Amino acid sequence: MLQSRIHEDPTAALRRVFGFPGFRGQQEDVVRHVIAGGDALVLMPTGGGKSICYQVPALCRPGTAVIVSPLIALMDDQVAALRQVGINAGALHSELDPAEARSVYRDMVEGELDLLYVSPERLLSNGTIDRLSRLQIALFAIDEAHCVSQWGHEFRPEYRGLALLPERFPGVPRIALTATADTRTRTDILAALGMQNAEVFLDSFHRANLHIAAEAKVGETAQLLDFLGRHKGQCGIVYCGSRAKTERMAARLVEKGFPAIAFHAGLDPQHKRDALARFRSGEPVVIVATIAFGMGIDRPDVRFVAHLDMPDSPEAYYQQIGRAGRDGDPSQTLLLYGGQDIAQARHWLAQSSAPDTQKRVMRTKLEEMVALTEAVTCRTRTLLACFGEALDADCGHCDNCDAPPVTADATVEAQKVLSAVYRTEQIFGALHIISVLRGEKTDMVLRHGHDRLSTFGLGADRSAQYWRGLIRQLIAIRALDVDTAGHGGLFLVQEEARPILRGEVRVMLRQDAPRRPAAKPDRRRVIPDAPPAGPEAAGLFEALRVWRAAEAKSQSVPPYVIFHDTVLRDIAAVRPADMDELGQIKGVGASKLERYGAAVLDVVRREVGSSISG
Repeated sequence: MLQSRIHEDPTAALRRVFGFPGFRGQQEDVVRHVIAGGDALVLMPTGGGKSICYQVPALCRPGTAVIVSPLIALMDDQVAALRQVGINAGALHSELDPAEARSVYRDMVEGELDLLYVSPERLLSNGTIDRLSRLQIALFAIDEAHCVSQWGHEFRPEYRGLALLPERFPGVPRIALTATADTRTRTDILAALGMQNAEVFLDSFHRANLHIAAEAKVGETAQLLDFLGRHKGQCGIVYCGSRAKTERMAARLVEKGFPAIAFHAGLDPQHKRDALARFRSGEPVVIVATIAFGMGIDRPDVRFVAHLDMPDSPEAYYQQIGRAGRDGDPSQTLLLYGGQDIAQARHWLAQSSAPDTQKRVMRTKLEEMVALTEAVTCRTRTLLACFGEALDADCGHCDNCDAPPVTADATVEAQKVLSAVYRTEQIFGALHIISVLRGEKTDMVLRHGHDRLSTFGLGADRSAQYWRGLIRQLIAIRALDVDTAGHGGLFLVQEEARPILRGEVRVMLRQDAPRRPAAKPDRRRVIPDAPPAGPEAAGLFEALRVWRAAEAKSQSVPPYVIFHDTVLRDIAAVRPADMDELGQIKGVGASKLERYGAAVLDVVRREVGSSISG
């Protein structure tokens, strides 16, 4: 039964409605600031509890809270989750059933909604603003606020129209929230929304449950299959740089027995709906997608995120890997990158029609991303530094912490590469340059007479993998570039290459090593997808999952909006005997206790009884 118009102390609302014993981090400060009528910019990592920062104030202030959200799937998940805890919530978007849309409008006009989710386009059109202006509005929440900024990733110009809100709704507090924004992006968000006087709440971006790893591409598909082989039966996302690549890679994974689904903006609407439905159903699917998939996804048990192409900024990268492990359990990330990726990204940026000032910012972010891929120190510290955050010590949960890479003076070898590129007239690709260095008399080498060059065979003592890695890193430090508009030939960037050739600059480069085995899970934390210890608890956990799946199917909602796995694990571990004990478990609020308590206790009694009799 929905319980609209709840106005009470925020701590009491948090406990009764959401089943949480207390706020985390800066949540309480944000909540009380907004309840008092203040504007706020909130930066918290994915899974850090941003939604609580506006959902609780929505229940404690009179009127309807309006949540501006960029994605339909996100809105639907949020509305379903709120209705589960007894809150009157609705969404207005283009895919809404006409009858449902009329119902939402009716509840909105009659002031019966606690929270209304709406896209920026819908908010600013179709008379929505006029309808809302006749109502009492509790607050405006602008989710995924990085979309406001031209300096951020996933910029959406329509978000800029939200600057009219203080004029149309004077005195109504606004709260902008995002998981990723560097200093420049934060400043732009505040300016674009007219929120210069807002309080800024900046939480740590550190996600201790994410293992961050990057590998140079040596065999992209094989590397991905190796990674996925360690995550069988788990849900994850594989990001690709193009639509064609998502379809090609998804088909390849299906051939190898993985439940993979392609997703990109160019697919027909029904395919995308079906893909989202499978993802939201709780199936252990592998979504192979462009960045069109994922912003704001609510599924908590995504166990891995892999990138087959390099994102163009640390913000985009952090946002995408942040979709893993929202439940707090350990999760893995993998970024595969190569010299061609770096060169292509630089080429696209150079061809961009963006103003020079914007291109300079984009170039800085791209170079930060390149530096992250080639980092030889703690990768998490390097990533967080992009957001102005400094860790006191190495993270202990990235590949460089697992096995610190070796660096060596590669000045002489770098000179050999640059000389070979120069002497072959700067028109040949990496494979040909490597053949020349290693003294391989290939058809191409013989045809062009490159076996007669002074550089022919100078690098025969090194493997092709070594030279491939060195060329990639010379591209990363801009001593070499790739003619991406032509045939992919390497050429010297004179300003950076000349000092190396003259011996004026030493080149200390990372020594690529064979791929390391996956990091061992941290036994101090809950192991992903593992039930509680002991056969009785394991059996109860699985029985609860079966019950939840059936209940979710009957309601046509994702299983995780009923109870997260973390809640089911706690129930299986505690084995509550009555409603009072069940109600003490974190995540079991009053509405869910009333709605599901009897059924959950029945499962507990049945499983506990069968284990005793067995």
